[in-house]
Amino acid sequence: MGMSEQELLSRITIDPGICHGKPCIRGLRYPVELILELLSGGMTPEQLLADYADLEIEDIQAALAFAARLSKVHSIDRVVA
Repeated sequence: MGMSEQELLSRITIDPGICHGKPCIRGLRYPVELILELLSGGMTPEQLLADYADLEIEDIQAALAFAARLSKVHSIDRVVA
């Protein structure tokens, strides 16, 4: 059985002394945004786990859960790159 959303989100840490306070995976220097960018660029979870030995599959799921939580907004007028 997988982890609950709350358990996954507890893996995301925010520490002003790590990566300038950006949300990171378990206090490691892996910002959530990096994980999401690599996944959106076509990297598979398996490739991420192979390239970043500190990561666990739950960390990738946590990054996705974090992004899903952030996307729960009432409205978006426009997304600008």
